[in-house]
Amino acid sequence: MGSIKNSSWLVPLAFFNIYVIWGLTFIAISFGLHGFPPFILAGFRFFAAGLLMFGYLLVKGERANSLLNWRKNAVAGILILTAGTGLVGWGEQYVTASEAAIAIATGPFWFIALDRKNWRKYFSDKWIPIGLLLGFLGLILFLGGSVTSHNSHNATPPSLRVVAFIVLALTSVAWVLGSLYSKNNPAGHSTFMNISQQLIAAGVASFLVALLRNEWSGFSFTNIPASAWLGLLFLVFFGSVIAYISYIWLLSVRPAALVSTHTYINPIVTVIAGLVIGNEVINRNQLLGLFIILAGVFLTNVTRYFKLSNRSKVKIRRTVRGLTYSIQTK
Repeated sequence: MGSIKNSSWLVPLAFFNIYVIWGLTFIAISFGLHGFPPFILAGFRFFAAGLLMFGYLLVKGERANSLLNWRKNAVAGILILTAGTGLVGWGEQYVTASEAAIAIATGPFWFIALDRKNWRKYFSDKWIPIGLLLGFLGLILFLGGSVTSHNSHNATPPSLRVVAFIVLALTSVAWVLGSLYSKNNPAGHSTFMNISQQLIAAGVASFLVALLRNEWSGFSFTNIPASAWLGLLFLVFFGSVIAYISYIWLLSVRPAALVSTHTYINPIVTVIAGLVIGNEVINRNQLLGLFIILAGVFLTNVTRYFKLSNRSKVKIRRTVRGLTYSIQTK
């Protein structure tokens, strides 16, 4: 393991994986939805990736016969993956991939809001509440531009688009709840065995949700176009295996604050890929909302990245006040 940690070329490769691949998964979901209902798509994605990892670990000699660990990983997997990621597919039936990625960029705000044990620590740093306020204002601006936008989903009633955005916000809440549960109730297996069990449990749960939603009725593999299969294969091998393993490995060799910078890059990658690959459009208010949300996310983490000079602090305060005034006068 030491030789891997000392391989300098692996670090930028792993960052590339979580920056670009996770940004492209939103586009891959939109392609997969051309042939798969949302929860059947999520089920195949998670279950296949989990089985691949689980089988590899069993061949290596690991054992997974603890029912308690299976239960802990099932709870985490259902919250993080089935609810936190599987619902993204449902939302992308009514909004574009770019819009979904931007809506989910608010995840760090929910982490702070729901992690009550560390509220005193969070709010002792004045930049965190400033970042939360700025992100909330950016989200309002983004949602206002999204509900009235004209894109490939412009036939969807505005009220249904609002519901989709609310559901997408809840996916971030589910991801955070699952992450906090996993942190406070760690399973006893290796990290990768835990991941494989979470993926398998999430896949089974997604298939059950698909059954309850009657997605299996009329579903046929013969009617699935090649583009949907390519989307699913990308989600399995790149999104749920390569990028996720890269993320877990980076957390072991680099500071968590640095690894979390994927939060800023993923929606930008999705927006660019949506313009180039998916023929999606994004209007001025949506774009401005995106950058304000990302600025808010940055401020909630800024003291973890580096120490600010007094001059920098004054500049940031002035910028925040200017953006707040601009949004309020729109």
